[in-house]
Amino acid sequence: MEMTTENLALAFAQALYDKQAEDIRILDVRGVSTVTDICVVATGTSAPHLKALQKAVLNALRDTGSAVKFRCSGEPDSGWVLLDAFTVVVHIFAPEAREYYDIETLWNGAKEIPFTPANN
Repeated sequence: MEMTTENLALAFAQALYDKQAEDIRILDVRGVSTVTDICVVATGTSAPHLKALQKAVLNALRDTGSAVKFRCSGEPDSGWVLLDAFTVVVHIFAPEAREYYDIETLWNGAKEIPFTPANN
């Protein structure tokens, strides 16, 4: 499979799903944001869960064989971790932080990319 930006976002969403992330959404923010093309948003239940989700996304990036560079911001203990793979940004929130930052409203007008998890 060709590793398009959308396929990369779907791979990240699947990795999050596999680690039991909640409320996973993929937002195509092209035309709405000048910073990135796609945002993946998910919720974890605790700091250790956020750390496991962060690791799962990093492993998914590695597993794609892509030469995409990334950087991480935030700490699981803060309730928000951001992984920036340039064309795809992943936001992993604790429930309270997701409600507070309301990132989906920030990207109001973005088209949602359907995500149907593969059963492993």
